[in-house]
This record gives sequence, structure tokens and C-alpha cells, in this order.
Amino acid sequence: MRRKIVAGNWKMYKTPAEAVSLVTEILRVAPPRNDRDVVVCPPFTALSRVSQLLKGSPVKLGAQNVCWEKEGAYTGEISAPMLRELGCEYVIVGHSERRQYFREDDALIAKKLKAVLAEHMKPILCVGERLEEREGGRTNEVLASQTKGALGEFDATQVRGLVVAYEPVWAIGTGKTATSQMAVEAHQFIRQLLAEMFGAGLAGETRIQYGGSVKPENAAELLREPEIDGALVGGASLKADSFLRIVHAG
Repeated sequence: MRRKIVAGNWKMYKTPAEAVSLVTEILRVAPPRNDRDVVVCPPFTALSRVSQLLKGSPVKLGAQNVCWEKEGAYTGEISAPMLRELGCEYVIVGHSERRQYFREDDALIAKKLKAVLAEHMKPILCVGERLEEREGGRTNEVLASQTKGALGEFDATQVRGLVVAYEPVWAIGTGKTATSQMAVEAHQFIRQLLAEMFGAGLAGETRIQYGGSVKPENAAELLREPEIDGALVGGASLKADSFLRIVHAG
């Protein structure tokens, strides 16, 4: 049985002080259930203060992005060793907003995955199709291209612990959500890809979560599906009440 994972991606919201307030509220109702992992991914500027608050709690710390290099003259970048020392256990890699606004391609995402894995953190690899790609019947083609492009140079031993987030781009921040059937079909396709690349054993244990306008109103239906191993939550993770309702859903 795969352990579900619910991760909150705060994106470019919350100052350090606001982050402290939000995490304090989340921890006040710390998730008592032991069948799932809970992760919060604040902006870089809040990681240190949030890390201190999370020590000894059941909530894990994640980062939203990472540089592909360990160190060097890369102004404005943050390396995997830096994130690890701050207490990060998870790092989001290849989010659709990074692909769209910052032109990240599969080759760069693969380098970032390598950097995260080298520091023994768990990457959350995001894959998903745009609206025109789904309407054009290209969903599986896009998922295959992104998954193989990011993971093609790794073997099963290297990617053990990887989390994949299926996030249809057309559902992110739009209020639209993939139906549970659409999400399940995409998750099944991704798992089959992983089986082809790394074997059935690794594919069977890899967690695949859904991301795309996840909110308390639809979380239970999504998380009840055995094929859906959790949620990558955007806007609904910015308020403790809505995030915790998702954590406890399903």
C-alpha cells in the first residue's frame, strides 16, 4: 500500500512572518492520521523560519525549486545542499509554471532531479498537458515525453523515493479540475511508463499525486481513488483550514 502524500505549494505567497503564522495554525491541528505524509513548500525566504517550527512535528518541509549546480557563480540561485541544510526533505521540480515562465525544458529538469537526489532529498516531479494538447488527444504523448525526458538517464535505484505529480496545466489556478476518471487514467498511464522504464516493482511503489485546483470540495473524491496517491495543492494550501480539510480528505 502506497502512503499518500499531500503537499502544499505556496508559490510566491507569504512573507516569512505570514509563513510563521500559517504554519503555526497548521500545527495547532497537526494531522493525527499516520497513513499519509504532509509537506509544506514555502518560498525560499521563509524556509529557515518554517524549518524551525516544523522540527519534531509530523509535517515535512519542501522547496519549490532548486539549482542544478552544487555551487558556483549562479546569481540568484539556491542549491540542493543549501536546501538540505535548511531541513528540506522534498523539492518540487519541473512545475508547469517553471516550464512556462522560465523556459525550463526536460534536459534542465533532469539535471535538477540529479541534484536533488544527490542530496538524498525526494523530488516531486511535475508533468502535465496544456488544454490544447488534451483537446488534441495528445495527453499521453505529452506525459510520455516529459516523463522520459526527465527520467531517461536514471535507473531504478536512483529514483527510488521519487514522487510524480500529474498536474494538467489547464486546471492549475483556473478552478477547473480533471474528473476523477481523467486523473486516474493519466495516473495509470504514468505508472505504466514507469514500469516500462524501471520495472513493475519500482512503478508499483512510486507515489503519483494529482495537482490542479485541488480544494476541499473535490479532494475526497480524488483521494478515494486507489490510483491517486495524494495531492499537490496550490491556492487551497494558503489557508490552514482549507489545507487541513484536504489533508484529512479521502
